[in-house]
Amino acid sequence: MATAEDIEGYLIRMGVPYETIGEQMWMIHDEYEMVDNIVVTLNDPVVLFHVRLMKIPPGCDRVGLYQALLTLNTTDMMHGAYGLEGDDAVVATDTLQAENLDFNEFQASVDSLSLCISKHYETLLPYTRGAA
Repeated sequence: MATAEDIEGYLIRMGVPYETIGEQMWMIHDEYEMVDNIVVTLNDPVVLFHVRLMKIPPGCDRVGLYQALLTLNTTDMMHGAYGLEGDDAVVATDTLQAENLDFNEFQASVDSLSLCISKHYETLLPYTRGAA
């Protein structure tokens, strides 16, 4: 079973800047990789990865945005998925089992979210502008 000490050890081993933001909760800050807010939460029996990507502005083409997110979920997300947080934000999430979590799985989830954020930025950018 992964512990808070294991998660902190993985973060240190990855060499990414991070801060503890709550009990068994960390935020990765990696400006070099343009990832500044991946939240990692140990919530036994799982480890949750969550990053808020963008606010959905008023007047946004929501049907187009939702179609783009669903398409990316099926074609480009190696781990996790895109989703909505409430009615006004797009997030990317991943979940791993804490029981047998190892460093390689942990790093793969962080790397996958980072890659998707940078790779899909151009696809999602038009939806941040709202109505013209």
